[in-house]
Amino acid sequence: MHFFVPCGRGLEYLLADELVALGASRATAAQSGVNAEGDAEALLRVVMWSRLGSRALWPLVEFDCADEAALYDAVHAIDWREHLAPEGTLAVQAHVSGTGLTHARYAAQRVKDAIVDRMRFDAGVRPSVDVDDPDLRLDLVVRKGRAVLSVDLAGPLHRRGWRQGQGEAPLKENLACGVLLRAGWPSTPQADTVGLALLDPMCGSGTLLIEGALMAADCAPGLLRHSDVMPSRWLGFDQSLWQKLLDEAKSRDRRAQLGSHFFGVDADQRIVQQARQNADAAGVFDAIDFRTGDIAALQRPCEGLGVVVCNPPYDERLAADETLYAAIGQSLQRAVPDWRGALLCGSDALAHATRLRARKRYAMSNGALECVLMACDSFAPPPPRGADGERPLSEGAQMVANRLRKTLKHSSRWREREGVTCFRAYDADLPEYAAAVDVYQEDGGEARRFLHVQEYAPPADVPEHDSRRRFSELLAALREVMAVPRENMAQKTRVRGKGGSKYGRMDDRSEAIVVREGAVRLEVNLFDYLDTGLFLDHRPLRQRIAEEAKGLKFLNLFCYTGAATAHAAVGGAANTTSVDLSSTYLEWAARNMALNGKVGPAHRFVKADVMAWLQAERDHYDLIFCDPPTFSNSNGIDDFDVQKNHVDLLGRSVRRLAPGGVLLFSNNFRRFKLDIETVSKFAEVEEITPATIGPDFERNPRIHRAWVLTRLRERD
Repeated sequence: MHFFVPCGRGLEYLLADELVALGASRATAAQSGVNAEGDAEALLRVVMWSRLGSRALWPLVEFDCADEAALYDAVHAIDWREHLAPEGTLAVQAHVSGTGLTHARYAAQRVKDAIVDRMRFDAGVRPSVDVDDPDLRLDLVVRKGRAVLSVDLAGPLHRRGWRQGQGEAPLKENLACGVLLRAGWPSTPQADTVGLALLDPMCGSGTLLIEGALMAADCAPGLLRHSDVMPSRWLGFDQSLWQKLLDEAKSRDRRAQLGSHFFGVDADQRIVQQARQNADAAGVFDAIDFRTGDIAALQRPCEGLGVVVCNPPYDERLAADETLYAAIGQSLQRAVPDWRGALLCGSDALAHATRLRARKRYAMSNGALECVLMACDSFAPPPPRGADGERPLSEGAQMVANRLRKTLKHSSRWREREGVTCFRAYDADLPEYAAAVDVYQEDGGEARRFLHVQEYAPPADVPEHDSRRRFSELLAALREVMAVPRENMAQKTRVRGKGGSKYGRMDDRSEAIVVREGAVRLEVNLFDYLDTGLFLDHRPLRQRIAEEAKGLKFLNLFCYTGAATAHAAVGGAANTTSVDLSSTYLEWAARNMALNGKVGPAHRFVKADVMAWLQAERDHYDLIFCDPPTFSNSNGIDDFDVQKNHVDLLGRSVRRLAPGGVLLFSNNFRRFKLDIETVSKFAEVEEITPATIGPDFERNPRIHRAWVLTRLRERD
């Protein structure tokens, strides 16, 4: 069966690996969770053994859900006597998005109403609500008009059952396990853990150390929660299978054999006492040495090698500052330079303040708080500047670095809220450092981060040596702030040229990566062409297409690599047609569709001159997207000039609209002027440019312009 295991942001790929290890036949990382396939035992193993998942959801029914009436009817159609005793208790948690249902609490209430009404009809009595300890816990997700109702088999999985007290900003247990894994702490007992120490120099209530000790002891999280009671009183719960897993977990538990190689330090004596109480409740009290001490006085806790994990303060309540983070970095460099580890920092700026060299940085969320996990292979002080060929940042480069940090901090909440992983981070914010910097985060694989750096050609009056120096300073600032290796930085110069130049080949690395935009996966190539295959400024337009395309016939003119087509298809378009003159980009578009499982006769790719094809085409479409080049002089066809030819192009396109259809027209020619007087003779026109400019392009609102066109009714 298919099931979904939610998790905190930043844990998705770790969780996918964990689910496969627990018996899932397939596991694919999604946003804040993992889609998986497997049998009932695999899902019950998630309840028992998952250290990273937030919940274990057993799907009961999936259905179209346009509104609350459809929701009520579908839930009411289920015979709930198979799932819940008539006088039992239930609780419903809902997550909704889209236009049909907009309030999660109301959606949960309608699910409860449908169950109560059906049970009263079938059994003459009704269940009641118990949000704290229900017999049946349900989880509803409604997204894009599709609903999934699942049994929540155990409630919040991060609640292990050992927490007796906590500090002011506790770390969730599943996020703690993610930090441990990224730090290099093994997920299961192995030979190489013998003698390996674990240190938390700011341990708080002990979450990281306790979870690390439980991992080393091979103690299942579910064993602590459910050693005496079943995870769920759902009538469909397989109690005999659970007992088998419980017996296995008890036989594997090695807490009594743990060595005393776990060390925790905190400046607050009261919170250290809470940590000891938590460790005692978790059965690992004897394994952890908790002490009171200041981070500045940190000492190496034992001989040999070890791993450091730390969750320093970083929210408003604990008033984090860069001075504290600098002290953490200095203490680790002095006390345990040869150890490895990971620090969960409140921001890139705080991570940078440690002056520690990160192997990799990961964006994560601790509840509602955004944070950055910095994984280090060692805490050895960096070599003196210049030893590895890098020069100290010049005054200009430092100025650019400061601007980058400020911009990234400003955009972090928006990127977190929208789930954006590919975005413009810098666009000539400092005019003398004239370049556009785009970030592309790999989806899957090693989740690598790449930078696409396009230098704008300098004015003729700027000396060449000055422009070269400024570009070098920009690159140095990017390496400093973004922590991206040189080989992951694509560097190009964008110049004004004749039509078609952006499609010319620049390199031959043939290195494509897959990125995610919303629900769509897309292939980009950062090195071989001037453009990457994904115009980031069109993200809002593609989102609109995805939202409006369900059940429609979609046409993409000048389709390029088909990103808009993929959004339409994933959004539920009945069929798609993509037209372009380039075989290279049509093949690329087909790969993008295949990445999203959209293949077959419903999705057509046409190699043709758009103008000639529109003249010959007789089919009609409900939704058309047209984003032409400014100028094109491809061999064998007439030259195309968007200013000169746009009226003819729009006229032919509008004639291909079905009744009630919509044409979205966009172009990036900055001096473009729409001939509104002529176009208005055959279409209603509305400019929508402001709504199609994302927050990362607000500094450059002229990046493109966009309009909506609807066909005028034919006159009698």
